[in-house]
Amino acid sequence: MKTLSASTEELTEPLPSKELLTSLTTDSPPKISPQATRTSLKASTIDGVFATIFSNITTGVILINFLLQLGATPVEIGLLSSIPMLANFLQPVGAYFADRTTSRHWYTLAIFGPSRLLWLILVAGIAWFCHYHTPPHQLVIWTLGIVVVTNILGGLGGCAWFSWMAALVPPRLRGRYFGFRNSAASLANLLSVPLLGFAVSAWPGGAIPGFGVLLLLGVVIGLISLACQFWMVDVNPQVYRFGKTAHQNSENAEPPQVNTFSILKDFNFLKFLVYFGLWTFAVNLSAPFFNLYMLKNLGLDLSTVTLYSSLIAGANLVMLVLWGKLADKIGNRPILLLVGFLIAVTPLFWLGTGNDFISVWVWLPLIHIVWGGFGAAIDLCNSNIQMEMASLESPSQYFAIAAAVTGVTGGLGSTVGGFLAELDIIGGLPGLFALSAIMRLMALLPLIFVKEPRSKSFSDLLEKILPWKPKSDLVSAEKIAA
Repeated sequence: MKTLSASTEELTEPLPSKELLTSLTTDSPPKISPQATRTSLKASTIDGVFATIFSNITTGVILINFLLQLGATPVEIGLLSSIPMLANFLQPVGAYFADRTTSRHWYTLAIFGPSRLLWLILVAGIAWFCHYHTPPHQLVIWTLGIVVVTNILGGLGGCAWFSWMAALVPPRLRGRYFGFRNSAASLANLLSVPLLGFAVSAWPGGAIPGFGVLLLLGVVIGLISLACQFWMVDVNPQVYRFGKTAHQNSENAEPPQVNTFSILKDFNFLKFLVYFGLWTFAVNLSAPFFNLYMLKNLGLDLSTVTLYSSLIAGANLVMLVLWGKLADKIGNRPILLLVGFLIAVTPLFWLGTGNDFISVWVWLPLIHIVWGGFGAAIDLCNSNIQMEMASLESPSQYFAIAAAVTGVTGGLGSTVGGFLAELDIIGGLPGLFALSAIMRLMALLPLIFVKEPRSKSFSDLLEKILPWKPKSDLVSAEKIAA
């Protein structure tokens, strides 16, 4: 693996364009060669594919079905979704430690390696359950405990990985690259989720031992994912944050400390946090319970539900590259506002569903296609706009604070949703879906006041949407104004 430092040959190579040349100062972070960048991004994409397969086994509908087979309650399903969110509250702590290391790669490997190996404990627990026929609810507690520990470790490493990618991906290419990377992950989703669901359903010994075998395979795939990172250029956060001068004098002077409270004086960033926190709460109020609604309320089998998950992945695959290119042209904020309105009202579409033929084979597939195709824009642009707003001096702190806020609000959303789902006063899960739609629409209001440096105005956005508008009229209007 190459390590990014001030002494490498990559730092002496000329910049590829005048635009980048004018932006380079003596205090700018070291530059990575184009070839090293291409190799790193290819490795990161392969890493994302394997990580997606691992996540499909350890999260989502496969794990929810496993817990339902053990008799888990809606509250426990809500906890399953809220634990990863709440663990993000530790990301500022992770940023503190990660920014004081000299390697992004070895820090993330030390965090995510043990995190993925811990799932072997659950494999052993499933084998114990199948052999000695222990109470099934005990295995639910085991699963939630492992989810807690692995997500605590993930919370300590998430911002380090985010900062690593922010250093490797050129700003002008972030929309297109992450759109392509997420498309590759969506393709892995499209192919793996139905196969995993079918394997669990058709396993001769039953769904529980079948999940145990898949989980063992998932741990191996997760380790292969981490191995791909050895082909990515390592980044020394000390050099990246403080430039060449600080690196050359690192033995004689201590690096300046980043004051987290100064970040909170960035009012534009605070407005984004208000939007991001409210949006995450509103989404997680209902999102963890869509699969529960189909498996329990509608009585659909696992293979059908995983087929819907494949539709989400397929829609992601088709639309992500388009959203990435559009985000590079007009910015992330306009897309978040326009697409956010459609995603906000999506929970209302579930109110007319049932287990009849039209619902199962027309309405529910259409909901998942809309959810996957347009939800891809929300995920992509929410990530990219954070990279746009974060400063070069302390990107990890920005990412960590955003992750902590959304972790708390998302965890609260899942937990509150789990309790509300059991109350008849709101009508159960359908009432919860309606409440989530209202909260999502309210969450979009703070985004109106957020400023993004590369964001286009609403009039420019209309020109992109309405390409048939005569350009000659615009030119003549400019001349008249002049």
